[in-house]
Amino acid sequence: MWMLCQTNDELKEFVMEAKKCTKKGKVADYIPSLGKANPEDLSIAIHYPNGNCVEAGDIEKKFTLQSISKVISLALVLMDRGTDYVFERVGMEPTGDPFNSIAKLETMAPAKPLNPMINAGALVVTHMIKGNSVEERFQRLLSFVQELVNDTNISFCEEVARSEFKTSNLNRALVYFLKQHNIIDEDVEPLIDLYTKQCAIEMNCYDLSKIGLVFAMDGVDPETGKRIMPIDIARICKTFMVTCGMYNASGEFAIKVGIPSKSGVSGGIMGAVPGRFGIGIFGPALDDKGNSIAGIKLLELLSQNYHLSMF
Repeated sequence: MWMLCQTNDELKEFVMEAKKCTKKGKVADYIPSLGKANPEDLSIAIHYPNGNCVEAGDIEKKFTLQSISKVISLALVLMDRGTDYVFERVGMEPTGDPFNSIAKLETMAPAKPLNPMINAGALVVTHMIKGNSVEERFQRLLSFVQELVNDTNISFCEEVARSEFKTSNLNRALVYFLKQHNIIDEDVEPLIDLYTKQCAIEMNCYDLSKIGLVFAMDGVDPETGKRIMPIDIARICKTFMVTCGMYNASGEFAIKVGIPSKSGVSGGIMGAVPGRFGIGIFGPALDDKGNSIAGIKLLELLSQNYHLSMF
């Protein structure tokens, strides 16, 4: 079987090299609970279809998914609603703007978000999760995450969810704007409640690498043989990961790394190398785009040394 790193020690060398970048980054302290993270942390798990996992760093340390959850909610909603319904309400195009920008909404006609990976688009996607209450809708999403990881113990961090709910004023503004243009038709506070719980779903690098593996294997969990999502939905999600997954650094990342990936401001990165393996990274020191600065460096080193780019 084709393998990336044969031993944990081999992977640790790349982690030590990438870790030098952490001093150039900063944790996401604009969300108070995330500001408590240790900026020097860096860990990685690489999960193979045969069940083997190569790891380095404290891969058991938990973190919240934040924007990584946007890929998962998109997959669920595409299965719930179908592609026509979803993409009538959110676009497919990358944007060079920051992930929380409202600028393009004000200049586009109709005023639908450009893609599901920016906050405006992710809020529209979360709005489409089926259910009669915040609790029912969140439980559907959480159950889907648990199925992807194959672990019913996966849950969410209430402290982070509360912290984000209190400070989500820009996201509230986005929802109000989208309500004004009839893209969203539910009350603002329940949607923000659901979205902040979604972002606060919590796991470790090992768990995240298993989700990356399911996407890498076109929607099948190779350890159980179970198909969790259709091939085409896995393909759509991986395409968005390439074009929009690393905020407004996605183009540069595609050139330097070339792995379908999605980052979150907690410092997580999920990678899905098509047909090969899943990657879970945690490095909470962020660059000015909101991506894990050492996590990106680590992926650059791996991609360059093992020729991982899909391009």
